[in-house]
Amino acid sequence: MRNLLPLISSHPGGRSALTCRYRCGDACFQEIPNTSDNEYVGDVIAGALSRRSMMRAAAVVTVAAAAGTTVLAGPAAPQAEAAALAGHGHTPDGPTTPAASGARGLRFAPVAPNKDDKVTVPDGYGQNVVIRWGEPILRGAPAFDPDKQSAKAQAGQFGYNNDFLSLLPLRGEHGRQVLVANHEYTDENLMFRGYDPANPTREQVEIAWAAHGLSVVVVQDESRTGKLSPVSRHPLNRRLTATSEFEVTGPAAGSSLLRTSADRTGRKVLGTLNNCAGGTTPWGTTLHGEENFNQYFANGSSDTDKRYGIAAGATERKWERFDKRFDLAQEPNEAHRFGWVVELDPYDPDATPRKRTALGRFKHEAAQPRLTADGRPVVYMGDDERFDYFYKFVSSKKMKKGNSRAAREHNLTLLDEGTLYVARLTGDSPAAELDGTGKLPSDGEFDGSGVWIPLATGNTSHVPGMTAEEVYVFTRLAGDKVGATKMDRPEDVEPSPRTGRVYVVLTNNTDRGKPGKAGVDEANPRNLNKHGQILELAEYGDDPAGDGFAWRLFLVAGDPNDPATYFSGFPKEKVSPISCPDNVAFDPHGNLWISTDGNQLGSHDGLFGVATQGERRGELKQFLTVPSGAETCGPVVQDRRVLVAVQHPGEIDGASVEKPASSWPDGPGRIVRPSVVAVWRKDGHDIGV
Repeated sequence: MRNLLPLISSHPGGRSALTCRYRCGDACFQEIPNTSDNEYVGDVIAGALSRRSMMRAAAVVTVAAAAGTTVLAGPAAPQAEAAALAGHGHTPDGPTTPAASGARGLRFAPVAPNKDDKVTVPDGYGQNVVIRWGEPILRGAPAFDPDKQSAKAQAGQFGYNNDFLSLLPLRGEHGRQVLVANHEYTDENLMFRGYDPANPTREQVEIAWAAHGLSVVVVQDESRTGKLSPVSRHPLNRRLTATSEFEVTGPAAGSSLLRTSADRTGRKVLGTLNNCAGGTTPWGTTLHGEENFNQYFANGSSDTDKRYGIAAGATERKWERFDKRFDLAQEPNEAHRFGWVVELDPYDPDATPRKRTALGRFKHEAAQPRLTADGRPVVYMGDDERFDYFYKFVSSKKMKKGNSRAAREHNLTLLDEGTLYVARLTGDSPAAELDGTGKLPSDGEFDGSGVWIPLATGNTSHVPGMTAEEVYVFTRLAGDKVGATKMDRPEDVEPSPRTGRVYVVLTNNTDRGKPGKAGVDEANPRNLNKHGQILELAEYGDDPAGDGFAWRLFLVAGDPNDPATYFSGFPKEKVSPISCPDNVAFDPHGNLWISTDGNQLGSHDGLFGVATQGERRGELKQFLTVPSGAETCGPVVQDRRVLVAVQHPGEIDGASVEKPASSWPDGPGRIVRPSVVAVWRKDGHDIGV
């Protein structure tokens, strides 16, 4: 057995207690919001939707693969189903004669697990800090001074705890791109000297409001390297904060459930909170998921508040002392105005961002679209909570091509009309073969079929006992009612641009199998699951608008020496250890790149690339690690550059501005600052080739 590094912390999920406290409101220590009785469906198929799915599965359908077309059979032929998901050149028995140099795009020497307080990259690669928390991006904003912070200054500076990143082209400006970043949450202990969490000042709270939200900043490419630098005061640069105006659109806009004393229309919201991952649309906008919004609201009292994890008492940050909208005893509907997917047009600095109610309200980790054959967007989404669900939205409108004003205006309505679905998964192995250890069932795989259960279309509800407005605002309850499958924290959900296969990242769930909690099923096969897994989904007929799919576990994370781990059959002695997958992105070669959050194997979190096709399918290599206490976020992988967001560096129990646990990025004696990092090959060639 490999000698593993000692664990950083015994806190659930591998995070420090400080991270759990400020990022998600100690969700691991709260009661699990999902108390519904949705059981594993393995031995029998329940309900008309499942029967219809199995009939479709039994028919021969095709799935496009990079090397050609593969036949996908129904549950009666699990090996054929697995081969279809794997693509040509790989069978359930393992890869065929792999090339010595590795999968294209992954030809680098993997970084070893480590606990170094820096960003560690492969030999032959360079890096630079693109932008740090507090750097001015708007005209008139001052240079960052940790001892002279103000809300006004922060509203013109790059925000805190960067997460999702998107790089978009900028026509007419050579070597420039538009960088869009989420700012998930603030950690006031690491922002302010002498911070008293029991008695924050108004100024500290207002600075935190300004440090949340989104940043848009133009960046300049250095042609000789992959280095990027911010273009300060560019006309497209923009900050959106917890007090900026957002528009509510879609079928729930104007609902009585969204009205407050400050907004009696139910259509205007101040701010966006806890933006985690997101997506980039084919029509040139970005999507941003509001995730752990529950922790910002005090005095929750209703059953729906409880289902969304909103506590009955005061909040950690005490914002309710300074704005009554964060006190649900005074404004019971304010929390309903968060937990949405936000759409931003980064090319129009005057456009009001929109909260898209048709995509449902839950703890959105991300939202990444693909198009149907006739041009309608389909958005896949995960609800990042133990035992919650994953979803998709199918638009009823087709995207218009081109960049005309008419096309852009039309495309900005695509996510307001369509059908919202939730997933129910069926395993094809008897429940008796799932012992909770991760041991493969007798057919050699964790796999099966699934159905998309419709929840609402426009103003029509498909959930008995709920109106359409209730479905959109209380989407978790709708999933409970229709018997969706409880998953191990669905985070990022990304379709492959090459194959259309969808990858559902399940980070971990250490409550799986505990007394009184849901036990294992074939998609979530390990009790006390601390390492997570990634599920691969193929829509029947390669139709993303369809109502059924085949699935299999693509990767079961952990130390490769652990028999419970699985890497699509690739030899486990040739892969990097990985724990707690979180956000993912695809590179130009079709490889999946995985960032981790809360590594339970003792190393710092990192970024990994894994081949999804061909003879080296399942080959996984670590590309970088991040500094002490940090999480790897927002990966963007281009031909010649990898971009990551280094979130919450130094966020280790007991750390403060006075007692830092990291000296990154600027060295000893300087305040620790979340930042964006670019990595490139020193010889100027493409990444991993």
